[in-house]
Amino acid sequence: MTRRGATLSTSDARRDVVVDAAIDEFAGRGYHSTPISKVAARAAISPAYVFKLFPSKVELFVAALDRCYELVEQALARGVARAGDGGPERILDEMGGAYADLIADRSLLMLQVHAQSAADIPEIANAVRRGLARVTEYARSRSGAAGEQVQRFMAYGQLCHLIATLGLDDREDWSAVLTAGIRHPS
Repeated sequence: MTRRGATLSTSDARRDVVVDAAIDEFAGRGYHSTPISKVAARAAISPAYVFKLFPSKVELFVAALDRCYELVEQALARGVARAGDGGPERILDEMGGAYADLIADRSLLMLQVHAQSAADIPEIANAVRRGLARVTEYARSRSGAAGEQVQRFMAYGQLCHLIATLGLDDREDWSAVLTAGIRHPS
C-alpha cells in the first residue's frame, strides 16, 4: 500500500511501512484492542520508533484511515477510467465495482468498520467525516450525478459493507432481500 513513484526518505519509507502495518493490525482488532507493539512488530521496528513517527495511537489510527480513503479514491478513479464516456449512472456503477474489488482485501473494509465504532474519539470521527466528504465529493464531481444519485451510491456502499462484513448470502428470505443483485469478489 506504499505510495509508488515517489522518492522517500528513510523516515518517510518507514512511516509508510508503519501505516500499512497499522491498517492490517487495526483492521483485525479495532482501535481499542490493538496495542502499538503489534503494529511495531508487523512493521519490524520498535514501538519507540512508531511513537517517534506517530506521537499517539490515535494519530497512527487517523493516518491509517487517511491512507484508506486515499486508496478508496484511487479505486474510484479506476472505475471512472473503466466507464469511459458513460453517463453518471454508468460512472457510479463502475466506481462501485472498483470499490468492491478494493475491499475484497478485507483490511480496508474492516478498518472503516472499526473507525465507525471508534467515532466517539473526536479525531477519529473527524477523519471519518473527512474521508466520507472526500469520497462523496469525488463521486459527485467525477460522475456528474445529481445529489440523490450520489446519496444512493453512498448508501449502497454502506449496504455492501454490511453484506461483506457479515458474509450475507441469499439463503434466507430476509438476507435475500438485502443481497439481491449485489456480488463481491471472493
